[in-house]
Amino acid sequence: MASLISSPFFHFLLFSFTFLSFFLIKSYALEGRKAISSPFFHSFTVEISSLLPSSVCSSSTKGPSKRPSTLKVLHRHGPCSKHSQDKVTPSFNEILSHDQSRVDSIRSKINRNADTNKVKDKKATLPAQSGQALGSGNYIVSLGLGTPKKSLSLIFDTGSDLTWTQCQPCARVCYKQQDPIFNPSASTSYSNVSCSSTQCSQLSSATGNSPGCSTKTCVYGIQYGDQSFSVGFFSQETLTITPSDVVPNFYFGCGQNNQGLFGNTAGLLGLGRDALSIVSQTAQKYGKYFSYCLPSSSSSTGHLTFGNSGVSSNVKYTPFASSQGSSFYNIDILGISVGTTQLSISPSVFKTAGTIIDSGTVITRLPPAAYSALSTEFKKQMTKYPSAPAYSILDTCYDLSKFTTISIPKIGFTFGGNVKVDIAASGILIAINSARVCLAFAGNSDASDVGIFGNVQQKTLEVVYDVAGGKLGFAPGGC
Repeated sequence: MASLISSPFFHFLLFSFTFLSFFLIKSYALEGRKAISSPFFHSFTVEISSLLPSSVCSSSTKGPSKRPSTLKVLHRHGPCSKHSQDKVTPSFNEILSHDQSRVDSIRSKINRNADTNKVKDKKATLPAQSGQALGSGNYIVSLGLGTPKKSLSLIFDTGSDLTWTQCQPCARVCYKQQDPIFNPSASTSYSNVSCSSTQCSQLSSATGNSPGCSTKTCVYGIQYGDQSFSVGFFSQETLTITPSDVVPNFYFGCGQNNQGLFGNTAGLLGLGRDALSIVSQTAQKYGKYFSYCLPSSSSSTGHLTFGNSGVSSNVKYTPFASSQGSSFYNIDILGISVGTTQLSISPSVFKTAGTIIDSGTVITRLPPAAYSALSTEFKKQMTKYPSAPAYSILDTCYDLSKFTTISIPKIGFTFGGNVKVDIAASGILIAINSARVCLAFAGNSDASDVGIFGNVQQKTLEVVYDVAGGKLGFAPGGC
């Protein structure tokens, strides 16, 4: 607690709470696109052009368009998103830098939870944690908030719990966003949450910071791994997912001081396991069940669906692993294959630190021994293509500037319960440019670092979270 009180972020929150108190008193009132599987089903033939960015939006013709409670998923930097129009697309180096910040934050949060569990009874309430939450993700959905509803585009994130949006009158600072900033005074269903409420106390586990209090109104503060942050009033409001799916009295953060790399979006939608996540708050309506499909490229679309209506019969389920008290979704990796070759990796390699699946991490992180085996075998099956220099954390790269099509081996993962999942062609390689195309995986620096199954490897898969049932599902060709 002493380290929390002495931390710069604590003083920053305290200053924000003081300012908000004053303000409140004063104003109280590849596979989907151009990738062909070989006849022997062990490789893909890929057009190089499909690996490169496109300026044309191509909406998916697959997916649960007729399923209820479904939202369209867009990449926030792609041509399908209106949020990419007013801002320069970040360089790939910047994307990887932000991705590493997020990974570092995940590790920090997991390590804190593990340390807590060593000395606390499992039923004990998690203490307030100083430090940071995660960097924001790449995919967005649009929902309605308030009465009458106002449409807002939010980053959706399985690694975060609290949903928040910027709110007028922006008592301190609001960053530029595409949608009009939400005005709570214009909504007939808005209300503040009191400091004495159970939900206010739950902010400690949802945000990693103790809540504040401003004239009996609960105040939240959350900082992300990339130094972005949001501070504001903890509130209740009517959330509209689709015209027929309305959630009254939804708890969210109404941000009055917000800065960071949110890319013109209005805020964040938390899909973690915590009690304040949308998954838990809508448990009676959707049974803690949701699914999504991330598009094959930033120029196409996917979907996010709540509830289990119309789920594909092709879904294969792996049980969630122990979460060690965190709100992340843990899974067990048993093995990896490249083409017809099953890699020789001891099961203990994956068990040492475990693995989570995360919608916000871009590049999958593997234990050092697992990544070394994957890279070595991939290189062995790609010898006909000239190598290229490493790029940041990506060290298995090729110069494909003289090729129009290439053949790449399939990569498959075996998860707990012997569930085999093949990665789509769009999830195997990532292109900096045609002269440097890299294997879209990276190795952790230490065997004790948690593994992360990132969003590049999830592309075009229908990923199903049956949280109440304790299992995660995968099906090919989701979008």
